[in-house]
Amino acid sequence: MLFIIETKDRHGALDLRLKTRDEHLKYLDALGEKLVLAGPFLDENEKPCGSLIVVKVENIAQAKEIAKNDPYQLAGLFESSSTRAWLWAINKPEGL
Repeated sequence: MLFIIETKDRHGALDLRLKTRDEHLKYLDALGEKLVLAGPFLDENEKPCGSLIVVKVENIAQAKEIAKNDPYQLAGLFESSSTRAWLWAINKPEGL
């Protein structure tokens, strides 16, 4: 099942995001096939201001565990974070 992890950065936390980015990317890479896609939201100045991560896991508890252990989350980058099930209905690649 697919789950979306959607986050919003705290105001003024770009330096924290940049400082923690390498750890965050290593963490996502270590998810292997569980990670479907990921990337930052951009503000009006094209600077990262949040994230969208899609994972393929068995249940929401596993998705929430992934979100909870993200180095960005552990560093206190996010103002808000939500995790919810998602159905890829249009242009879904085979195998998902």
